[in-house]
Amino acid sequence: MQALVMCFTFLVVFNTLAQPSNDNCVNALEVCANQTFSLTNSGANASVCMNCEDDFNFCFDDQNSIWMTFTTNATGGNVQIDFSNLVFVLNPGQDTELQATIIQATTPCDGSTYTQIGNCISNAVGNFSLTAVGLPPLTQYYIVVDGDDNGIGITTSAECSFDMVLSGPGIDRIVPTVSISPSNGNYCLYETVTFNAATTDCPNTSDYQWYINGVLVATTVISVFQTTALTDGDIVSVQTSCYLLCSEIVFDVGLANTVISFPVDAGTDETISPGSSINLSGSTTAGIFVWTPAQTLSDPNSLSPSATPTSTTTYTLSATQFGCTINDQVTITLESDLFIPTTFSPNNDNINEIWLIEGMEDYPNASVKVFSRWGQEIFESTGYSLIKAWNGTSKRGQVLASGVYYYVIELKDSEEQILKGSVTVIR
Repeated sequence: MQALVMCFTFLVVFNTLAQPSNDNCVNALEVCANQTFSLTNSGANASVCMNCEDDFNFCFDDQNSIWMTFTTNATGGNVQIDFSNLVFVLNPGQDTELQATIIQATTPCDGSTYTQIGNCISNAVGNFSLTAVGLPPLTQYYIVVDGDDNGIGITTSAECSFDMVLSGPGIDRIVPTVSISPSNGNYCLYETVTFNAATTDCPNTSDYQWYINGVLVATTVISVFQTTALTDGDIVSVQTSCYLLCSEIVFDVGLANTVISFPVDAGTDETISPGSSINLSGSTTAGIFVWTPAQTLSDPNSLSPSATPTSTTTYTLSATQFGCTINDQVTITLESDLFIPTTFSPNNDNINEIWLIEGMEDYPNASVKVFSRWGQEIFESTGYSLIKAWNGTSKRGQVLASGVYYYVIELKDSEEQILKGSVTVIR
């Protein structure tokens, strides 16, 4: 007896490899309305112990069942399940009839609580339908399908692949929608514009995909999209999907947007020496304009003021027309007034004994750091002068060997300039 049990267990494990995933009630395939599901009961078996999932006898006894489940909508009503494209496995002694019905279970998958709903099919060889009338709303039902094994010379239950479609007012879903707002508007060039997507009858929304003129530009988790990239005539649209099961894609397309723009050009970037001046070369068709910052300009209300920056400065030309302000920028860079030696020789001959950086007095908050070739910091100073200059020793006062060392200088000026390079110690 013990050997027989072990053999039976082996056979079950072996057959499971080929079983459909919805071979049992617990793993019933959830199906929805107006979608075609291609299914098969090939390789399925039955659990027919007392009160097990396949413990029923309606118009047929279960042999090799597969299970599906559906839930009626919020109104309930009639449901029809159409089976088509039946293709049977043809082996000697194998039946070629399909059996099916709809079941309601007071306790899910407990055979003792089953009630047959609608008609019952026991010998289908071609297309057939199951129907149920007046189903209550928001109620779960099961569809069970298996193969017959009756008839003279029949030794094997029928195995069949088929298509199945659910329909009817009791299962149909309200068509979901999404709408974009505002659908269009009047904006300024580079203005931040916010669009919202509102859905109706759309549970379990996915991410929102946003398009400008049909080109995907953003994907958002929430139903809000912001952009500063609109130009005149651009059309914004949105797409998302509703329902986790049998998802439906919904989309909405807005109207053409009006974007006000006019030319504003602050000119090209330039480099000048400290103490020098340069005329900015701005241009615009707008009647109102101003430069900022104004402190180092001869006339901030002129398109071509004289600029005398004391440090590298970015000037902004702001022009206003038709209620819109558009900006453009130009950077005037001051040539460095620092002289950073690439070598020095701390060898006690009183010549070139320290690493003296000329011009550092203009940057009292500057940070100077020196590193070995392995990245170890060996010198650090806030502010750099004759007294604070590096003399070729480590933080502990140890004399460092000849060789190449690396520096990082943060000037801590308005432009937050950072200078990097190497210096060679010669002994």
